[in-house]
Amino acid sequence: MELNWRAISEDEPGPKWAGLFHEYWPDYHRWWAREGPEARPGFLDSHKALRAHMPELLPLYDQLCELAGGTDHAARFLSFYCPPPYLSSCSQAIWPGAEPVLVRNYDYSPKAFDSLTLRTNWQGRAVMGTSDGLWGLVDGINDAGLAVSLTFGGRRVVGDGFGVPLILRYVLQTCETAAEAGRVLARVPTHMSYNVTVVDAQRKFLTALMAPDRKTTITHQAVATNHQERVEWASHARFTATVERERYLLQRLTLHVDPEEKFINAFLRPPLYSSRFDEGFGTLYTAVYRPQRLQMEMCWPRARWPLNLHDFHEDTRVIYTPEGSPSAAE
Repeated sequence: MELNWRAISEDEPGPKWAGLFHEYWPDYHRWWAREGPEARPGFLDSHKALRAHMPELLPLYDQLCELAGGTDHAARFLSFYCPPPYLSSCSQAIWPGAEPVLVRNYDYSPKAFDSLTLRTNWQGRAVMGTSDGLWGLVDGINDAGLAVSLTFGGRRVVGDGFGVPLILRYVLQTCETAAEAGRVLARVPTHMSYNVTVVDAQRKFLTALMAPDRKTTITHQAVATNHQERVEWASHARFTATVERERYLLQRLTLHVDPEEKFINAFLRPPLYSSRFDEGFGTLYTAVYRPQRLQMEMCWPRARWPLNLHDFHEDTRVIYTPEGSPSAAE
């Protein structure tokens, strides 16, 4: 399968971001309005929710809405408040070696993916990561060396809260340590269940088990797949092999310490790597975050793409992912 990736940098919201919005908006609009726009909260409720839970983002949100054209639907979409439900898979873990390293697989449909690494300096905070929803992130790092990543929590409950990509953006815009991030993740409501792992430059880390219908649990887990404290959606758990992936990672962390490259390469092979792209849960990339070096590295079975927060170069890549067994394709 062919994926066309881009790495784009723009310090302040401007013409590049506006161009991206207008490029992606038709598809995002169809998705956001698929149950009818009346199924989504109105502008005033969306604005009120942002002001209540992420007030520091409001000036940035207003800028982006203006660049997006100022329409009601665009503003409601960009608030990420109570979006349509969506599922992903994913695995993530913190390497137990000499320096803090967060490695994650993003398993999702290639038909609903931005294929975009975005570097910004919005509100004076340098952030780079994998874009979702134009200003949300599914993983990323900031100039304080705080790295964050998400996995779906494996529950069907949908409630009153924000899409988690904006919560990750908010964490990276406003926090410098894992402890600060934990306090944010404990108080900002999410509309679905997600496991958010955070590690900082001092190697402090946590995983927040977020849900719309119960209090967020802050754990010291170094591994997250697609369930929380127990499996609650059995068919999803079987389909995504979340328990097997968790056990595999825990064994790698507890039985011995792999060299860094060996640990990363484990994500590029089964059982962590998935080639089930037609079923919506293929591994679109592996991301490696090194908080002390302010680096991220995008990895695939046949390609690597290093990116540095303070020496970021815009570029493109055509990535060919194996659709059968990745080990057989190497």
